Amino acid sequence: MTEVRPEIVRRPLGATRDRADGYRHRLADPLPSPRDMLAAVVAGKLRPDKSQAALIPVHPERHAGFGSAPDTTSATWVGHATYVVRIGGLTVLTDPVWSDAILGAGSRLTPPGVEWDAVGPVDAVVISHSHYDHLDAATIGRLPRTTPVFVPAGLGRWFRKRGFGEVTELDWWEEAELGGVRFGCVPARHWSRRGPFDLCRTLWSGWVLSGPGHRVYFAGDTAYGPHFGQIGEAFPGIDLALMPIGAYEPRELLSHAHVSPEEAVRGCLDAGAARMATMHWGTFALSGEPLLDPLERARAAWRETGRDPADLWPLAVGEGRSLPPPGP
Repeated sequence: MTEVRPEIVRRPLGATRDRADGYRHRLADPLPSPRDMLAAVVAGKLRPDKSQAALIPVHPERHAGFGSAPDTTSATWVGHATYVVRIGGLTVLTDPVWSDAILGAGSRLTPPGVEWDAVGPVDAVVISHSHYDHLDAATIGRLPRTTPVFVPAGLGRWFRKRGFGEVTELDWWEEAELGGVRFGCVPARHWSRRGPFDLCRTLWSGWVLSGPGHRVYFAGDTAYGPHFGQIGEAFPGIDLALMPIGAYEPRELLSHAHVSPEEAVRGCLDAGAARMATMHWGTFALSGEPLLDPLERARAAWRETGRDPADLWPLAVGEGRSLPPPGP
C-alpha cells in the first residue's frame, strides 16, 4: 500500500470551520468508560502523593526572549501546557492558563512562572483543545478581543461568542499565516469535552509555528502514535518540540490520551525535532504518577538516545531559553 503524504492547505486568516456531527470519528482509541474512571478514582489511582510539590523547580527570574530581536526564537514555560513563544517578532501563547485553580484539575501546585503583566502585548494565541486545563475562560477573558486566536475546527464559536473577532479555525494539515509566521494545525491523539453533551464536538490538535528562521512544534495533549512521524515529514526541520511528559498513570486509563515521558522523547525523535522542551507536569495533579517522576524519566529516556544533553530543555517553571540563530 502506498503511504499518502499529508497535504498542507493554506487558508486565509479568519477562515472558519464547522462540523455539525462532531469529531468522534477522529478518535484513535476507545475512551475509558465512566465506570472505569470512577473505579480508578475510588481506588486512589488518580490521586498522587503531593508531598514532593515543594521540590518542583520554579525559577521565574530566568525569562528569555522578551523584547528580543525579531530573528530570535525563545520559549518560556509558564506552567502546564502554557508557553510564551517568541518567534518571527511575534509573542504567541500556547494554551494560556493563569488561573489559580481549574475545574477538574484543582489548585495549582506551582504559581505561574511569568506574571501576566510581564508578558506584554500578545500577538496570537494557539489552543490545542477544549479541556479546562488547556482552555481557561478566566485567562482568555483577560485578552483584548482583537487578539488573533488559532483553534482546531469547531472551537471558533466558543471564542466568537466571547467577542473575539480574529478567530482562525483549522482542520489537521491546514495552515494560516500571521505577520510572517505560519500556524500549522497538526494531528494529536486525544479527545475533547467541556460539558455533559459535547463529547468530541470540537477537534483537538497540535500546532507547528514556522517563522523566518525557526520552526517550533507545540504538541498539546496527545498519546503516542504515527502522527509524530507524519508531522516531521510534513514540516521538516523542527528546531524545538514542546512535549507533554506528565499525566500518564495509570496507563490502562491514560495511554489513549497522554504520552509517557519515554513516549514523549520517542515522539520528538519521530518528528525529527532538534530539541525537546518539557511541559504538562508540575502544575496540576491530574493523575497517579509521583510528581517528580515525569522529569526524571524524561531525562533518563533522553540519555538513552545518546543525543546531546543540551538539546533537552527540562525547564523549571518560569524558565526560558532561546534557540541559536539560524545558520547561513
